[in-house]
Amino acid sequence: MLGQGRRVALTLVSLLLLLWHEATTIEVPQDPKIQQDLKQPPTIVKQSVKDYIVDPRDNIIIECEAKGNPVPTFTWRRNGKFFNIGKDPRVTMRKRSGTLEIGFRSGGRPEDYEGEYQCFAENDLGIALSNKILLRVSKAPLWPKEVLEPVLVTEGSPLVLTCNPPPGLPPPFTFWMNSGMTPIPQDKRVSMGVNGDLYFSNVMAQDAHTDYSCNARFLFTHTIQQKNPFTLKVQTSRKVAETTPTFLSPSGTESSKMVLRDEKLLLECIAAGLPTPTIKWFKKGGDLPGRKVKFENFNKTLKIVSVSEEDAGSYVCMANNRLGSIRHTIFVEVKAAPYWLDKPTDLVLAPDENGRLVCRANGNPKPTIQWLVNGQLIESSPPNPSRQVLGDTIIFRSVQMGSSAVYQCNASNQHGYLLANAFVSVLDLPPRMLGPKNQLIKVIENNRTFLDCPFFGSPLPELRWFKNGQGSGLDGGQYRVYINGTLEIKRARVEDEGTYTCVASNILGTAENQVRLEVKEPTRIVRAPEHESAVRGSTVLFNCKVKSDPSLPVTVTWTKDDKVLHLGWRLKKDDESLTITNVHEGDEGTYTCTAKSEIDQDSASARLTVLDRPDPPMDLDLSDLLARSVRLTWIPGNDHRSSIKEFLVQFEEDRWEPGRWQNLSTYPGDLNSVILQLAPFVNYQFRVIAINSVGQSQPSRPSPRYRTSGAAPDAIPKDLRGWGSMKDNMEITWEPLLDLERNGPDLQYDVWWRRKDTGEEWNNVTTEGTKHVVHPTNTYVPYEVKIRARNEFGPGPESNLVIGYSGEDKPTDAPTDLRVSKVESTKVNIHWKSVDPDSVLGEFKEYRLYYWRESSMVPGLVVDKEKKTRGFYSTTSEPSAVLTDLVPYSKYKMFMVVANNRFESPPSNTVELNTKEGVPDTPRFFRINRRNLDTLYLEWDKPLEPNGILIGYQLKYLTVNGSRVGRPHLETFFPNATDFTLRLPDRSTRYKFFLSALTQVGAGEVYAVESPHFANEAYIDQVDIATQGWFIGLMCAIALIILILLIVCFIKRSRGGKYPVRDKKDLPLDSVDQKDPEGSFDYHSDEDNKPLQGSQTSLDGNVKESDDSLVDYGEGGDGQFNEDGSFIGQYTVKKDKDETEGNESSEATSPVNAIYSLA
Repeated sequence: MLGQGRRVALTLVSLLLLLWHEATTIEVPQDPKIQQDLKQPPTIVKQSVKDYIVDPRDNIIIECEAKGNPVPTFTWRRNGKFFNIGKDPRVTMRKRSGTLEIGFRSGGRPEDYEGEYQCFAENDLGIALSNKILLRVSKAPLWPKEVLEPVLVTEGSPLVLTCNPPPGLPPPFTFWMNSGMTPIPQDKRVSMGVNGDLYFSNVMAQDAHTDYSCNARFLFTHTIQQKNPFTLKVQTSRKVAETTPTFLSPSGTESSKMVLRDEKLLLECIAAGLPTPTIKWFKKGGDLPGRKVKFENFNKTLKIVSVSEEDAGSYVCMANNRLGSIRHTIFVEVKAAPYWLDKPTDLVLAPDENGRLVCRANGNPKPTIQWLVNGQLIESSPPNPSRQVLGDTIIFRSVQMGSSAVYQCNASNQHGYLLANAFVSVLDLPPRMLGPKNQLIKVIENNRTFLDCPFFGSPLPELRWFKNGQGSGLDGGQYRVYINGTLEIKRARVEDEGTYTCVASNILGTAENQVRLEVKEPTRIVRAPEHESAVRGSTVLFNCKVKSDPSLPVTVTWTKDDKVLHLGWRLKKDDESLTITNVHEGDEGTYTCTAKSEIDQDSASARLTVLDRPDPPMDLDLSDLLARSVRLTWIPGNDHRSSIKEFLVQFEEDRWEPGRWQNLSTYPGDLNSVILQLAPFVNYQFRVIAINSVGQSQPSRPSPRYRTSGAAPDAIPKDLRGWGSMKDNMEITWEPLLDLERNGPDLQYDVWWRRKDTGEEWNNVTTEGTKHVVHPTNTYVPYEVKIRARNEFGPGPESNLVIGYSGEDKPTDAPTDLRVSKVESTKVNIHWKSVDPDSVLGEFKEYRLYYWRESSMVPGLVVDKEKKTRGFYSTTSEPSAVLTDLVPYSKYKMFMVVANNRFESPPSNTVELNTKEGVPDTPRFFRINRRNLDTLYLEWDKPLEPNGILIGYQLKYLTVNGSRVGRPHLETFFPNATDFTLRLPDRSTRYKFFLSALTQVGAGEVYAVESPHFANEAYIDQVDIATQGWFIGLMCAIALIILILLIVCFIKRSRGGKYPVRDKKDLPLDSVDQKDPEGSFDYHSDEDNKPLQGSQTSLDGNVKESDDSLVDYGEGGDGQFNEDGSFIGQYTVKKDKDETEGNESSEATSPVNAIYSLA
């Protein structure tokens, strides 16, 4: 669709151009082959400006570039005369160009080359002219030396300090500074005029300085020249007389100014007077053009940047102060240098065709039009019967070959001139096809289609179309042929596929081209995205399922708000959807899915609305102020497309917890005015939080504060209780009132207590604390207790009665006659006689049994004798209970005490018992190791708790093949057996094993394992590595190298005597654990053959990580590691503190030291 639309637009543009040029001229295409073969008169494409000012320090470059076929040649005229470049060694012309370069390395002055230059570009078909270029050299003349007398002026009088900078080319930029190179401050009173003079509307005493200097900056030379400074002396007086305004510039009441069209207009009015006058501007007969006018220099200058004819007229500036006002009228006249209305353009014609050149310009005064041909006045050129000059137009009729030329139009008046070149080229060319050969065009079915066939020829050829090389030309019906050669098919169908041929012909020949047309199915989105509303942080899915022609590849792209969508970790797309995770506010917008093939596209859009937290409420207001309530009103904020469910009102008070906001209450989301219930004696301020389905808003700004009056407490202290911390007291405690429950200052508590059921009078106390201790009391006596709060406004309500107790003491009686019955392997029944409840001297808690495992009846088994407790609650005279979780075949001891909340009684009698034998625990471990392909090696260890005398082990095993199992086999072993080897009838067979230990009671818990699968048993080769030939060879090579090193070591020792390692290498060698009495290394220490403590090698060849540090295997933790992390302390020689250097000879006997020596 996109490609089709582009072709339609191109065709329509081509058609319009062709229709236009048929009426005027032939449009020469920019085809490189056409341009290469086409003869064309010269055309100036680049030239220097008319008024050309150059820097005298640089070389002079005068530009003139032209194109044409043949390539033009260039000549120059200077001051109207031929400029012979070859005679001047300083002047050169660039190759294939007319640009002049004038250099001064060999001498000469740039001023000698000032003048008027004009470039002529010529080939066989004509001559083109450049503008007349006025070359001038920039000048920066010195300031004339002069002696400036001090300027004496009376305070309050006006003053003008003249600048008169030296005339430069271009004119310099002027400014005023003092001797410190600081600009003179300018304001409404003191300012610089357009001419560079410094104007004082009135002089003040602080204006007296000795260094008013005018500076001129010359742009081309980048130099600044300074005029001798003015010295200003001010005569002061006690009273300065005020004066009415007068004009310093311009003078008089009227003046005039001429300005050219499109140039800048500056009108200036500077007035004197005291007080300093203000300037206002008016235009007679109308308003000032507000968009164009700018006021500068403190309203003293009116500026119009680009002047037009309607800006002419009378401008009035008025200066006024409180003593009066004056006016000055400036008559502005707008003139105009010539400017184009209709600039002549190049004309390309075929033989016998007609055409015209038009040259229209305007100006003030009206410019005169002058025609030239090939640089000569047309009146003095050879006559041409096909050409007729009618003022600003030249008409050509029935032009012929050979009449090509370049025409110049010169429009001039007293303010300037315009020069334009326009060539007339007469061409005769046979038809040529400009488009690509045999182009393939793919279009969408049922669409309007255009087949382009761009061509060129002179005279303009006639074009016809054919389909599949048959029949007459295509035109009419669903076909239409445009004059530019384009064929339109109004509605493309499958039967329209084929090869189309376009044929162009004129009197000089014919040319043809072919276009192959294919009709495709359209690309369509069959499941479009739908509008979504999503909560911030959620996930959104937009669908986009596409159906298209199978032969056309389709790309699917997504945009958001018509901008490219950058995918990332949050935005992901697949072939049929776009997923946005963790949605936030920035994701909101319109998402467009575009399915695009090479010839068409389809798109669908959906809007994502992100629901966010609401904005905070605004403008909180308090009204209806009462002692215990207030009305709070607010304005809800923006709910961000998710309606507000509720409002949370919070408060902050400045007495107890200033700065801490606390929740007060919540209200429905449709309310914005509520009555708040308040507590007394609180200085409140409130804020509101809006809550919608997304979350909470930010809090609103706080409301004004509102202080409630005080009152007696409303609340009753909570958690009132009485308890004894000692045997002769009772502590009465309670929770203090919350800060907001105080209701006033000076909070205290009234506490009452009396013994229960005695009829005693109440005892009471008033306290500020949260505890009161009653002392002395009897042991564990019940009391009635109550409380209330009070403040300076009065007492609050009383609490309900609470029963409390005084303190407990140690029970006096112990349980008696502790005995056991029905002793089994893991449990036993216990019996005892209870104590008198009065002897408990407190609240009866429990009977507490202490018991411990004294020993195991299994010989050599060490047990943990930690005491354990078990509590029993019973109020019968002879209680009994069951003690469980005992270890079988063990000797236990136990005794019992009675306990209250704080103390235990003396112990009862101690009882001993022996538990019966039980079944053993599981074996400590059970592992399978496959040492070769034909056997399995099983290994286990005895149980941690045999729970009796082990009489052996039983092993059950069976084959496993998926869900099918084989016939079980049973093996039994003696109690000292810990391994078993099973030969495998089939290497791929898998087994499941069940191992349990046996006592006389029976079999213990089963330990089940399954043999690993054959395919995963790569470690078999590792077990048999010692039988591999390559391993045996490697070990022999290592042994040979060690033997050679030992021989070399002994040879060196025999030649050099003592050669301690520490003298040769500055390496700290730590001690090892084993040495003989002579200090030599012991290779046959038992420690060398022991594995590291705490580590084991598993049956599958993996080594478990040791829990021990390597320091455990050095001496005193001084073992060191070398740079690669190995523990070198194992291989170094240990020396006693009293060992001398004479013993170092023994170190050489160590093969490791020998290796270090060779290093």
